[in-house]
Amino acid sequence: MSISTLPEAPSKALGDLGLNTSQPIHYQLTPEELSNQAVERGEAILNDTGALVINTGEFTGRSPKDKFTVKDELTADSVHWNDFNLPLEPKYFDQMYEKMMAYLGTKEIWVRDCYACAEEKYRLNIRVINENPWSNLFAYNMFLRPTEAALENFTAEWHIIQAPGFKADPATDGTRQHNFAMVSFTKKMILIGGTGYTGEMKKGIFTILNYILPHQKNVLSMHCSANMGSEGDTAIFFGLSGTGKTTLSADPKRKLIGDDEHGWTDNSVFNFEGGCYAKTIDLSEEKEPEIFNAIRPGALVENVGFIDGTNKIDFASKAITENTRVSYPLSFISNALEPSIGKTPKNIFFLTADAYGILPPVSKLTAGQAMYQFISGYTAKVAGTEAGVTEPKSTFSACFGAPFLPLHPGKYAEMLGKKMTENNVNVWMINTGWSGGPYGVGQRMKLGYTRAMITAALEGKLDNAEFETHPVFGMQMPKECPGVPAEVLNPRNTWANKEEYDAKAKDLAGQFIKNFEKYASGVSEEILAAAPKV
Repeated sequence: MSISTLPEAPSKALGDLGLNTSQPIHYQLTPEELSNQAVERGEAILNDTGALVINTGEFTGRSPKDKFTVKDELTADSVHWNDFNLPLEPKYFDQMYEKMMAYLGTKEIWVRDCYACAEEKYRLNIRVINENPWSNLFAYNMFLRPTEAALENFTAEWHIIQAPGFKADPATDGTRQHNFAMVSFTKKMILIGGTGYTGEMKKGIFTILNYILPHQKNVLSMHCSANMGSEGDTAIFFGLSGTGKTTLSADPKRKLIGDDEHGWTDNSVFNFEGGCYAKTIDLSEEKEPEIFNAIRPGALVENVGFIDGTNKIDFASKAITENTRVSYPLSFISNALEPSIGKTPKNIFFLTADAYGILPPVSKLTAGQAMYQFISGYTAKVAGTEAGVTEPKSTFSACFGAPFLPLHPGKYAEMLGKKMTENNVNVWMINTGWSGGPYGVGQRMKLGYTRAMITAALEGKLDNAEFETHPVFGMQMPKECPGVPAEVLNPRNTWANKEEYDAKAKDLAGQFIKNFEKYASGVSEEILAAAPKV
């Protein structure tokens, strides 16, 4: 669609932004049109199933140290400034904005009107401006899509301006290096440049919702997946990358509300997004059929390799990155809930892939323990590819999403605790990691066992189970669970050397306590009392 046929309101709005270009402006193109353009421009190819495959270039993941929030009257005292919420002077944002407008004024651009938040009361209208068609396809897939009628009177509240080809000058632009993502809550705008990684757009909107909803709307924003059973019972799954959040929420017996970002109101849980952004490393039809079969026309696949001589994706290849991804609309999932709004949750699952093999495979948490574990946001990853390094590495990410939380983590935890108590919600910790010893000694917990534990919790089969208390971490461990051998339920019993388990458990508890020091001043006594006992 050229500028001559761009609807009047968006066309005028671009001019009001200071974006004036003589080049074509493409508005609200279909996935097919965007895919064709990307291929024609030599920016992408189609795989054997018709999905668009791209390489995002220099950056194949987010760059947290290059994401800035403008520090002004609105944010100075409300944002929790830290290693993730990096302050930026307003003058640098204004300067970058002017430079980007001048840059895009010489370019062909793609414009998309969309929104976040399936719950209409909290809907956030977004206008996305890109310099290439595949980035605009990502926006189509990941954000919610207005009807034709809604577009007629669409007014953008927030703008995302994304230009991978535009690079900052760190010497004069207040950035660390040439790539950047800048958020201004006052200007209601996100500027992204120097990086083609599409996830920066998605997480930019998630970040602003994590400020707006809890701070201004009394809605708990959550980095989680969610699904709903046939009886309307909603379950929420928190967990860092690699813990099984997407896999375990994709249950054929339950409707998927969403796989990553949600809000919890007084009477509902709603998806922020209109699509899924799933990891594809080692993807197989057998283990994750819904994701595997979503790789079709309209899907956008990032940074994968191909089987030699074919356009068939090699899902095992890490040649470009281990963070290979696919984005697709929620409608590509056969059991997706439409609209993506569920009821108040009955069960919450904290997923951890504990590579130390210390935490129980399933355990029940008190409200205080739940808030403590929520703020801790723990998992332990297997060491990287460095030769000879086999010791796991702990990762703590507050509320299972620290890089996207503008407020103090205690604020989100307090809201979670209040909602849990008011609604009598069960909170379970699920260890999808190691059993019988740490990585290199023990075995990864079988996916079948993990699914059986979650099913038992969802169906109320653990409600009247006999429990025992973990001596260090304090959570309640069931002595029996349908479909799971009793001997794996207490992790200490699975270790050949019980004294070694005790020592490692105390060591891990010490890591929890040390990590929590930075949050202690902003949380309640109930949360502090739930720390592990060394």
